[in-house]
Amino acid sequence: MEAPRQSSPDRARVGFALGIGAYGMWGLLPIYFKLLVGVPAVAIVAHRIVWSLLVLGILLSVTRAWGEVKAALRHPGTVRLLLASSLLIGANWLIYVYAVNSGHILAGSLGYYLNPLANILLGRFVLGEPLTRQQWVAVAIAGVGVSILAAGALSHLWISLALCASFALYGLLRKVAHVDASAGLGIETALLFVPALAWLAWASGGTMPVWGLDRTDTVLLVLSGVASTIPLLLFTGAARRLPYSTLGILQFIAPTLQFLVAVFLYGEAFTTAHAAAFACIWTAALLYLSSALKGSAAKAEPIPD
Repeated sequence: MEAPRQSSPDRARVGFALGIGAYGMWGLLPIYFKLLVGVPAVAIVAHRIVWSLLVLGILLSVTRAWGEVKAALRHPGTVRLLLASSLLIGANWLIYVYAVNSGHILAGSLGYYLNPLANILLGRFVLGEPLTRQQWVAVAIAGVGVSILAAGALSHLWISLALCASFALYGLLRKVAHVDASAGLGIETALLFVPALAWLAWASGGTMPVWGLDRTDTVLLVLSGVASTIPLLLFTGAARRLPYSTLGILQFIAPTLQFLVAVFLYGEAFTTAHAAAFACIWTAALLYLSSALKGSAAKAEPIPD
């Protein structure tokens, strides 16, 4: 029996909650990876992929979603989109773990500050989502803030740009792919599983600490599957329910938390440029969110009993 379809307001509320959960968890993820600072970034990502597949297999079994996986696999176009999105998220994970454990959380934060701008512009120019004048002003102010940050982090700007491009395109592909969040993520992870497992098997015979430096590291590596899967599931669920430009605003949550973690927990430098950029970006976020909420209120209609 098919589950009843959510009404538009309920769908938006659920999507909003899922988005806040996803970006909040991503914002605090550097703390987790800093506990694995002695493990190579490639090893951490390989473990994330291998153990994520186990977690997703259990989830798909519990929710009886294997039928959705089979349905998606019957469509070559969907499989091609998921292959591309799997490569993008794998690259994103690798670059981000490298940034965190090499002491460049602020560069990672800049990348995810850039992402909302990319999402807003992709929503406008690829998906045809309209923007109001106030929203365009917000984009311009955020662009000024990002430019200030970019000028102050030029030596590691490649990290920021690579994170921005990989995740913005990942989100776009997942929005247009006709597959449920958990089923799509399961297929993506399965596509990356064999190379990840092969790399772990090969590297385990060498001198790299691919299983960590002690038992605590090993446990954290195994649990990285859960730490990786939950926010991605929340994100893909949100991406299916919300306008892509709204996701662009919610995404300011993650880099702000990363920014605070970098400065106040790990002591990365907080310059005048950072302060100015931070002010610009949050001004833009408030402007855009205000405009989006006005638009939602204007469109809202009573739901019949």
